[in-house]
Formats: sequence, C-alpha cells, structure tokens
Amino acid sequence: QVQLVESGGGLVRTGDSLRLSCAASGRAFVTYAVGWFRQAPGKERELAAAISWSGTSYRDSVKGRFTISRDNAKNTVDLQMNSLKPEDTAVYYCAASARGKSWAADDYDYWGQGTQVTVSS
Repeated sequence: QVQLVESGGGLVRTGDSLRLSCAASGRAFVTYAVGWFRQAPGKERELAAAISWSGTSYRDSVKGRFTISRDNAKNTVDLQMNSLKPEDTAVYYCAASARGKSWAADDYDYWGQGTQVTVSS
C-alpha cells in the first residue's frame, strides 16, 4: 500500500516562505500523479498544485508563488511556497492518483494526514 506523510507546515508571516514535503512509501508512487490540496476551515478542499509525468499544474491564485517538484529517488514530492498570504492559510494535504492529474479530490486514491499552514498578517 501507499502511505503519504506531509511535513513542513508552520506559522509564518505574510511574505514568508515554507517548503512542504510529502514522503511516500511504496514503489508505485513514482508512477502516480501527486497533488497538493488545501482546505481552510469551512471552505471546500481545493487543488493548489499537481505533478505527473506530463508536467505540472497550478491554480491561478498560487501560480508564480508555489512550485511543485518530485524526487523519485527519495520518493518525495515537495511544495515550495513563496510570498505567502493570509489566504493561503489551510491544512495542506498530499494526495496520489494512479490515473493522472485532476482538479477533483475524489480522483485521488491516497491521502496524507495533512499539515497546517498558518499565515498571519
């Protein structure tokens, strides 16, 4: 089975940077598309960024500020977040899909436990 564990969240100020890491178990992970989702309290879970063999995707609100990358040798996927804003505050989840990138959370098969990112004004 594939297990995902996120780390790197924290409390930062507007304009700061954080680097989130998704560590995976399972050799099949290298073939999966991986998405970073986020969910603020009372709000819908949304995709921030995704990566697959075909490339990367970003939601417009994070484009130019966030970068998703993967290191297959380490079985990790990272999300570099720069110029953070209070509206980026959310629990961030790593998710993996065997079917390719998708904007829909339901298309992802495996999920981590989440890591909290809080950006103060």
